Amino acid sequence: MKKYIVSIYDDSEYNAGPKAKKDVEDILVEDNFEKISLKFKLNNSLKSKILKIKYKYIDIPLSLSKIEENSIVFLQYPAYSSFILKIIIKKLKEKSKKLFYIVHDVESLRLFRDKPEYHHEERSLLNMADGLIVHNQEMRKWLIKDGIIVPMVDIKVFDYLNDKIDRQSTSFDKSICFAGNLSKSSFLEEVETKYELDLYGMYPAKEYKNGVKYKGAYPPSELGKQLTQNFGLIWDGDSVEECNGIYGEYMQYNNPHKFSLYLSLGIPVIIWEKAALAKFVKENNVGITIANLKDLDRILDNITYEKYKKMKKNSEEIGNSVRQGKFTKTAVEEIIRKVDNLGDITK
Repeated sequence: MKKYIVSIYDDSEYNAGPKAKKDVEDILVEDNFEKISLKFKLNNSLKSKILKIKYKYIDIPLSLSKIEENSIVFLQYPAYSSFILKIIIKKLKEKSKKLFYIVHDVESLRLFRDKPEYHHEERSLLNMADGLIVHNQEMRKWLIKDGIIVPMVDIKVFDYLNDKIDRQSTSFDKSICFAGNLSKSSFLEEVETKYELDLYGMYPAKEYKNGVKYKGAYPPSELGKQLTQNFGLIWDGDSVEECNGIYGEYMQYNNPHKFSLYLSLGIPVIIWEKAALAKFVKENNVGITIANLKDLDRILDNITYEKYKKMKKNSEEIGNSVRQGKFTKTAVEEIIRKVDNLGDITK
């Protein structure tokens, strides 16, 4: 039986590409999936309206025509265009024996929490799948409560492909790195620490407080070489006292991609104690959970070298799995098996 991985991209961003989606493609191609990457360019112009007609009646049917009947298809969900997404899902349902989604984001849980009409639309789209791979237990529980009735499994951690970087042993100086979009991480302007916190990403603030230093922006292929600190920080919002706002609250349900980046490099993490991934951090001893960044210095003061060595060793072991795509492959096998078993029961 043929297996396919289908991904939808905004043509203008494809070359720079969302790394999470591209990594999933590469991992599953290695596992004998055939890749179908669909690239579109849409905006509010008249030309875009004409392109929509072309995409619907020519490009999408032609691209998906290669899918064999009764095949297994995994779709990377969501897409930047709901118009495109609905057409593709409908076509895939017609072509495939089983259609699964690898869920990168749930927009009714993130950007549209207060819009019931969007909840209804996304609920319908998610329930069209035969099964879902979601981030973690907290996201799965929320989706069930919101009316998702299809089988789900947790990926636990998103994989992050990069070459293993052989580092010289770094000193135990309790240094911290933070990589991401700095413009939506305004909490960084309020952080003060006696330990060094190095920032990497676009759109830095004009000024930061004691201990916080901007180190520049790098493409994913180069970023890992820069991150030699002892810990990687995972936090969001505009407050140091908690993760707040749209993106901060979303951390209670999602797996931030920087978590995978840090672990892929064997770097233990510092994460908000109410984040969905805090449980994984504690159970696997790959970092520290913290309620308030004002307590950062006090908590780091109490981390001994022996404690850190254990975290570091565990982070490197899980990082090895992350670099090899093991979490993706395991979740894909699990959701296929789960749906097959349900099918057998109903016969």
